[in-house]
Amino acid sequence: MYWVADYILFPIVYYIARYRRKMVEKNLRASFPEHTANERLKIEKAFYHQLCYTAVEILWGRKASPALMCERVSITGVEAMIRDCQAHGSVVAMLGHLGNWEWAAEVHRELSPYGIEECNVYRRQKNPRINRWLLETRAKRGGACVEKHELLREMVRRRSKEQPTVYGLICDQKPSPVNQHFWTTFLNQETAFLQGGEVLSKKFGYPVYYAHITRPKRGHYCIDMQPICHDVSNAAPGEITEAFARKLEDNIKEQPEIWLWTHNRWKWKKTMNT
Repeated sequence: MYWVADYILFPIVYYIARYRRKMVEKNLRASFPEHTANERLKIEKAFYHQLCYTAVEILWGRKASPALMCERVSITGVEAMIRDCQAHGSVVAMLGHLGNWEWAAEVHRELSPYGIEECNVYRRQKNPRINRWLLETRAKRGGACVEKHELLREMVRRRSKEQPTVYGLICDQKPSPVNQHFWTTFLNQETAFLQGGEVLSKKFGYPVYYAHITRPKRGHYCIDMQPICHDVSNAAPGEITEAFARKLEDNIKEQPEIWLWTHNRWKWKKTMNT
């Protein structure tokens, strides 16, 4: 399947369809002005290869056994997260679109022996068939899936049942101008971040972790659960979101080719919201 990704999908996506290439070029140029044009081009092509790898990995993962997934995804840093779950009831885990983010749900296998469940928050797709297919695929990784508009109700329900849960939130999307968001400098640009993870963690008193994702080699990923904030009650407004932005930025700079550069991340400007 990697042969298909490299020699069939990549030429179609990159050279023929030219899928969002102008957007990727623009994002890389603004994010890495210190790089030469050739250096950015190298990142760009490596990113499109990764995009194709992710596509075939998602297909392959639907049939892969738990043993095979253990070989592909290693998870570290869960011991402290498990202790925080047991002490505080649940934990909020924030992550970005890095590597094969769909496989981040593999953290479920480290939690279930302790009676801790994983709840993956998702945004409903407009196409109902695609939405159903993605939910079926994600369900195979373990844990539950909850639509973002149902998250608050689900968190209240799980707390009332005293069900310890790790809530996985992808928090690097572009927020709507009407959403509550936080502005900071991110990859050399003024950037708005959704504050849902911070708001919910403070509302329920749940510690916050960051899922640091790297790709040591093709098809293999490492997920390290790093603490962002243990005592959320004493965190200043925006402190948790700022800490997430810094960890995400460092994660991207470590391996820029594995972040989702096709996203129109900087569509909204700060001047449009003041």
